[in-house]
Amino acid sequence: MTADNTTLRAELEARLRFETLIADLSSKFVNLPACEVDREIEDAQRRVCGCLSIDLCTLWQWTDDTPRYLSMTHLYRPLGGPPLPERIDAEEMFPWCLRQLAAGKVVAVPSMESLPPEAARDHEALRHYGVKSSLIFPLSAGGGQLIGVLGFNTVRDERAWPKEIVNRLTVVAQVFANALARKVADQALRESEARLGLAADAAGAGLWSLDLVTGCFWLTAKTRELFGFAAEEVVTFERFLGFVHSEDRPLIQQTVQAMVQARNESSVEYRILRPDGTIRWMYSRGGVKGGHAVQPHSLTGVSVDVTERKRSEEALRQSLAEIERLKDRLQAESDYLKAEIKVIETHGEIIGQSPAIRQVLSQVEQVAPTDSSVLIDGETGTGKELVAQAIHRLSPRRRHVMVKVNCAALPAALVESELFGREKGAFTGALTQQVGRFEVADGSTIFLDEIGELSLEVQAKLLRVLQEGRLERLGSPRTIQVNVRVIAATNRDLTDDLRNRRFREDLYYRLNVFPIRVPPLRKRVEDIPLLVWAFLKEFSSRMGKKITRVPRETMEALQRHPWPGNVRELRNVIEHGTIVTSGDTLRVPMLTDAPPAAQPAQTLADVEREHILKSLERTGWRIKGPRGAAVCLGLNPSTLYTRMQKLGIPHRRQKDAAD
Repeated sequence: MTADNTTLRAELEARLRFETLIADLSSKFVNLPACEVDREIEDAQRRVCGCLSIDLCTLWQWTDDTPRYLSMTHLYRPLGGPPLPERIDAEEMFPWCLRQLAAGKVVAVPSMESLPPEAARDHEALRHYGVKSSLIFPLSAGGGQLIGVLGFNTVRDERAWPKEIVNRLTVVAQVFANALARKVADQALRESEARLGLAADAAGAGLWSLDLVTGCFWLTAKTRELFGFAAEEVVTFERFLGFVHSEDRPLIQQTVQAMVQARNESSVEYRILRPDGTIRWMYSRGGVKGGHAVQPHSLTGVSVDVTERKRSEEALRQSLAEIERLKDRLQAESDYLKAEIKVIETHGEIIGQSPAIRQVLSQVEQVAPTDSSVLIDGETGTGKELVAQAIHRLSPRRRHVMVKVNCAALPAALVESELFGREKGAFTGALTQQVGRFEVADGSTIFLDEIGELSLEVQAKLLRVLQEGRLERLGSPRTIQVNVRVIAATNRDLTDDLRNRRFREDLYYRLNVFPIRVPPLRKRVEDIPLLVWAFLKEFSSRMGKKITRVPRETMEALQRHPWPGNVRELRNVIEHGTIVTSGDTLRVPMLTDAPPAAQPAQTLADVEREHILKSLERTGWRIKGPRGAAVCLGLNPSTLYTRMQKLGIPHRRQKDAAD
């Protein structure tokens, strides 16, 4: 083997050793923990210098954000020599080199004489430390800001730095730079986590992270303290749910599922049951961290104990409820004191504060501004005409007089001429022309009391007036256009008349646009004292008396009385009492001295309805089946359904209890 071959073989072996070294260093630094970076860099300096016969290797890092002051952090110097400074002013000692490195260039100095004239200060500093040749690399991670400088130097002999060596050592410099950058980032992260932990602890907050793969939590000490988990306890999601109040567990599961699916942040408030048996309110906020678009890695967030805030909110809610209750009470008292004024100003002679009469007055206020037809239903003496007057007074037609017609008081032969008018000679005895009530009520309101008493023939003509606003007088072919609002009243069951064909169905639905049911006095006994005092005031003033007292037993007797004649009967009784009273205390002999009044007789329909209702109550409103009301009553279920509908037993309750 020739000398040339021996030399070539030695060079190849040296190159192979160095390539192997570079590969080994690269793999070692890939996943190197931050705490081992310094030790491995110093070991790598030793191995690289040994492999390339380099006398000195230094690694300097910037001490602040300004690339001027450098601190030596890693050193390999097997031959010894003058002491090296731990910190240098790079702009002062190596100004030319610093400019080259800041521009991202590698500084290769094979000999001191090769330095340019502008590097005189650098030449002087290098000679001071015995350096004869130098190769200096700028250190930056990913081409970013400089983090340091790596220098390879010889002190025994000058040395050329061929491109091949520079390229290999560039790889070493990049490995060092990446490792140092990762170390700095790790330190910053740990410091940030420490500061965040301190801030969270100061705020009473606990940090956590749920691994969605393993289902286990990472928890800070504060989080464990908040929830009551043991220090070394492995907390899974199922274990955490075991601490959550049973009523709030579905909410937690839904919130977590929504965060994972939508990959967004969310918050939730819930209760936990701590090991000591206490219930605490927690507020947790978190979001998805890491992972790919389909499957995230974890949920990370913070939890805070908000029990005191919840207690404060509950106390505030109770205070507001109490304030609202007192407000309602004061309002009710105010309404009560203003009742008579309101009644007089708004509803004339309609007196009452009971829920039943208030509902009527509310309906009056609703329908009055419209031109819709109204059908007022109620027993005799309940004040249907007063309701009609109230509707008219609140309507836009109030500038005109409301025309009243008592359909039951008119002779059957004269009803048509009274309503629609007649021409002279229209029939025997029609000696003069007569304007009908509808013509008189043009632009106003007509009140048809006891509408159920009209004949079917008159009902047909009335329907035409309602539909078309036109009529003809008896004995005249001329059509008269009128604009009249119709308010009808009845104390009869018109639905029964419909079934028996005594009342036209089309007219009924035309009138029944807005039905109002006036309650009987026995359904509004709380209004009796107001009515008594109103009647006393009226009659006392008229008769010149001053009655200021009503004995409690008298008022209670008045409230117990069934009043089949309703308000009209009460008015008559108070008028009689005012007449016979000689002092300032009311006497009501018609009521107190008379034997107890018999209750009004029930109709067959009332008895049947009451019996069916009792059976339904006993069976829990079950219709069908062996324990249903139909079996108890001896009826077919379909028959019972029909009877319930006919008797007005609420369909809703039928539906709720149906099998």
